[in-house]
Amino acid sequence: MAEIVIKQTASPIRRKSDQRATLIGLGLNRVGRQVTLKDTPQVRGMIAKVHHMVAVVEEKA
Repeated sequence: MAEIVIKQTASPIRRKSDQRATLIGLGLNRVGRQVTLKDTPQVRGMIAKVHHMVAVVEEKA
């Protein structure tokens, strides 16, 4: 299955609680952290919700 590498680029300070929870759900909690997840529609939706605080670093096939 395809994988995606996500990096947190911004702080969740002064953000809505649901956006903070989404970052935690993605496995991110500090600026600069990276996580590798399976590329599913659910993960893509979470990325879309916090797109201003994360960056997609790499997409592995």
